[in-house]
Amino acid sequence: MTHQDDKPVYVTQPFLPPLEEFIPYLEDIWERKWLTNNGHYHQELEKSLCEYLGVKHISLFSNGTLALITALQALRITGEVITTPYSFVATTHSLWWNNIKPVFVDIEPQFFNIDPEKIEAAITPKTTAILPVHVYGNPCNVERIQEIADAYGLHIIYDAAHAFGVKYNSSSLMNWGDLSVISFHATKVFNTFEGGAIICHDERTKKRIDFLKNFGFAGETTVVAPGINAKMNEIQAAFGMLQLKYIDKAILRRKEITNFYRDNLKNIPGISFFDECPNVVHSYTYFPITIDSAIYGKTRDDVYSELKAKGIFTRRYFYPLISQFPTYKGLPSSNRENLPVANAVSEKVLCLPLYPDIEYDTMKKICHLFHF
Repeated sequence: MTHQDDKPVYVTQPFLPPLEEFIPYLEDIWERKWLTNNGHYHQELEKSLCEYLGVKHISLFSNGTLALITALQALRITGEVITTPYSFVATTHSLWWNNIKPVFVDIEPQFFNIDPEKIEAAITPKTTAILPVHVYGNPCNVERIQEIADAYGLHIIYDAAHAFGVKYNSSSLMNWGDLSVISFHATKVFNTFEGGAIICHDERTKKRIDFLKNFGFAGETTVVAPGINAKMNEIQAAFGMLQLKYIDKAILRRKEITNFYRDNLKNIPGISFFDECPNVVHSYTYFPITIDSAIYGKTRDDVYSELKAKGIFTRRYFYPLISQFPTYKGLPSSNRENLPVANAVSEKVLCLPLYPDIEYDTMKKICHLFHF
């Protein structure tokens, strides 16, 4: 029998509500025999998420990557799109799959989001949109990005995979930009096993998105666009309805864990972490720290390896940069000299385990290992 202390600790773990509470949903699905194609729970989850998130329209998807790909199609984005190298690869892959050229600009050092002051210089006659990421759920400088987009006639699609439930100035962060795309992957604050969504602001755009995610069908015999099959099924949607019952409790627990880390790591020379963004209600998606090896005495990779050897699996999130992967390394904007802040951050950042079921003894052990 494995002792509790011998169990590996991962950087994240899916939140699962009580299994017995999910059974009635499954029984109802079995009774209805409506498993996909805008079923009962699909419709209910869209309505409930609009209310919970404070947004006008939401379209559910089977995963967040297909939502990103479809968002670009929905706005007919072409040419070049300015984006960040500091994200998960799906952000840039969605451009590549749409035959769009990604143009990387550097990040700002405070919250690791795209640096608005670098965007303007990267705009060319081929630029049609900006694809920023709310990294770790911290809001981008949405006002400045909007100013730039308005001045140059560009669309904005936010990759908000980390930003479920985040509010900025008392309003949903998802209300900025033309579209926001969120992920409901198992590792996220709110999950539907796999899943995702596009948030938009008008009924016409939602209809186009819904056509695109269902082969382009606008009726039994009418196809209005070259769509794909990206619909969320009823089991995912039903699970999302159950998750919503527990989401506030889960976020509160994540806040407690975040505060624990802050209190126990704040006085260690060479270890730093974010201050909370002003005027923001967080959902505490990740807890990233940065390690200054010259002060701390160990590199980020040293710490990563030592923790891993003790069964604690942190994540160098994001390392390497998207711009360093073979697919994108040859792009002119991938040049290291173009991305000094992003490259420096990617070599220092480490995300610590954060999920509602993590035990205090485990957190104490993790923090203790940083005091050497």
